[in-house]
Amino acid sequence: MVTLTIVQWPDKRLETRCAPVADGVSGLASDMLETMYAAPGRGLAAPQVGQLLRLFVMDVTWKEGLRSPVVCINPRITWRSPARVKGPEGCLSIPGVTAEVTRASEIRLRYTALDGAEREDHLTGFAAICAQHEYDHLDGILTLDRISPDERAAAEARLL
Repeated sequence: MVTLTIVQWPDKRLETRCAPVADGVSGLASDMLETMYAAPGRGLAAPQVGQLLRLFVMDVTWKEGLRSPVVCINPRITWRSPARVKGPEGCLSIPGVTAEVTRASEIRLRYTALDGAEREDHLTGFAAICAQHEYDHLDGILTLDRISPDERAAAEARLL
């Protein structure tokens, strides 16, 4: 496995809607997991490593000592709870910035796993938040796009 370079904001690839994955991403997915753990993060989307593909990886439990990596190929959020939660989110592509983002408290995520099986998971809590964050990356949406213009201006001033 290889640790990949994480693309940093304001790289335009982070604002690009990604193309569906056709096949052959097991090596990339393994490298993305290695990169995510080394960063250290809990999720990483393909555009964050310069690959404009609808692929993300996440592992929301590893920092508590239990690794449970998930590889999501061509994911789709099929349902979002009307209940919302607001909380701090960081992003490996926007180091040093934490934004208060409002998201659905629960989702259903349909995706293809590495073994080719179609899966649909009901996610709650931090797993739902993480999946929505990574899913946003596949559509070219950043946490900076989910905050008020004033909050964004302050965040950008810290970055530039």
